[in-house]
Amino acid sequence: MTHGAGLTIGVLGSYGGRNLGDEAILTGLLTDLRTQEPNARIIVFSRNPDHTRAAHPDVEAVPWEGVSRTDSALVLAQLDLLILGGGGILYDREARRYLRVVRVAQERGLPLITYAVGVGPLSDAVDTGMVRETLAGATQVTVRDQESRMVLEEAGLLNPITVTADPAFLLQPADFPAHLLAEEGVPAGKRLVGISVREPGRAAERLDVDGYHRLLAQIGDFLVHRIDAYVLFVPMERDDIRHSHGVLSHMVAAERGRILHGTYSPEQVLGLMRHFDLAVGMRLHFLIFAAMVGTPFLPLPYAGKVFDLAQRLGVPALRGVEREVEGPLLAEVDRLWDERAERAEATARRVAEVCEQARGTSEVTRGVLERLRSQTLTRA
Repeated sequence: MTHGAGLTIGVLGSYGGRNLGDEAILTGLLTDLRTQEPNARIIVFSRNPDHTRAAHPDVEAVPWEGVSRTDSALVLAQLDLLILGGGGILYDREARRYLRVVRVAQERGLPLITYAVGVGPLSDAVDTGMVRETLAGATQVTVRDQESRMVLEEAGLLNPITVTADPAFLLQPADFPAHLLAEEGVPAGKRLVGISVREPGRAAERLDVDGYHRLLAQIGDFLVHRIDAYVLFVPMERDDIRHSHGVLSHMVAAERGRILHGTYSPEQVLGLMRHFDLAVGMRLHFLIFAAMVGTPFLPLPYAGKVFDLAQRLGVPALRGVEREVEGPLLAEVDRLWDERAERAEATARRVAEVCEQARGTSEVTRGVLERLRSQTLTRA
């Protein structure tokens, strides 16, 4: 239903879970929507509506997990459009949870678009079927990378699929002053390396926890001695803190390690990345942030989406984070440091291209919003 002079738009994704990557996606998406539809009433379906409302006071937030079809339908009845995404939410055993809400919307004839969504892995027959059948009814399908497009095509989706880029590429960094680093226990005037680890979780169930803890500890120790650096672990969600401690416990030079403990916005963490001389990480959005501010980085691909980012930005990446790759990985870290200036320049050109591709989602969305506005005016 229209809201004043604007549309009412619902946004469904992995929001409110206190994951900085997902919150970066939401921030980029909302900024885009506000630019295109300043008077829109935006309702975010959130795991933690209070958290979402606090972070984004200009939107409404409602729960969706554990909510009945009847209650979902009451909220969906207020919408002119449902946006699914962004972020990697359409994968085995998880896709069905989001698509149950989408199906209720489609039963009401509500237009659906996907917003730079991430797809895969998809091998479960139930999830694959739901993705294929539900997205077949979408007005527009945009995905954030080539891998997602291939997964959808393999699932049998016949709709045109537009490949854009992660909405986090639309963010602008906020200042992260030196005094905040001092409060985090990071000494001034020292080289600083950022490291990102992640918990196994549903998106990375095959990770050998002890193995990758020891591998990252080796990288941390190597950089402490190679460039006389301090290491700052950057948790992108709560469970990353525990795994950062796990890595730190295996480091010989643990006294040179710190774990970021403050609560910061995605824009602030993006600003923090400017302080790093080098970044090594597993989390997708940690790597995106490093790329955006020109910090040389080495991806540690635990999943296809990280490898896809590396390919897209022309950054070398070894497959996997197993102990067997320790030698080649340390050699690559060493090479990254020696070639950091040249690599940063080459990556910056690729990042500019990807930022432009991220704005492509906006172009697709704009066309849908214009049609909805014209329909609203016709009805009026």
